[in-house]
Amino acid sequence: MKLIGTIASVAAAGTLLLLVALFCAAVVMRYVFETPIQWTEEMSGFLMIWIVMIGAVVAERDDQHLTIPLLTEALPNRIAAGVNLVTSLLSVGLLMALAWYGYSLAMKAQFKFTQILKISWTWIDLAVPLGAVGIALFTLARCIGYARTAAKGNA
Repeated sequence: MKLIGTIASVAAAGTLLLLVALFCAAVVMRYVFETPIQWTEEMSGFLMIWIVMIGAVVAERDDQHLTIPLLTEALPNRIAAGVNLVTSLLSVGLLMALAWYGYSLAMKAQFKFTQILKISWTWIDLAVPLGAVGIALFTLARCIGYARTAAKGNA
C-alpha cells in the first residue's frame, strides 16, 4: 500500500506541476508573444480531472476526506469501530460500482476524440475508475484497523 500511496503522491504532484507549467506557458505565449497556444484549454481540463481523482486517492490515504464524527465520537471505541467498519465497507461497495460504471463509460468512449488534440476520451474517463479503485484500496486498508478495534472489545 505504501508504494501505491507514493505513486499517487508523485502522480498528483507531477500532474499539478504540469498544469501550472501549461498555464504559465499559455499566459506568456498569449500576452508576450501574442500567439496563443490553441490546445491549452483542452489539456487543462484533461489534467484537472486527473488531478482531482489522484488527489482524492492521496486524501483517502492520509485520512483527510471530510467526515462528521459526531455519532462515532459519542460511542465506545468498539462500537464506533464497528460503525466505521460498516460505513467504510458500504463506501467501498459504492466506489467499486463507480469504478465499474466509469470503466464502462471509458470503454464506450474509445472512438470519441477531443477536438484539438485528438485524444481518445477513454484516457480522460479512465481517471474515474482508477481513482475509485485507489480510494477503495485505502478504505479497505483502514477497515482492517476498524475490524481489529471492534474485535478487541475495548469499551
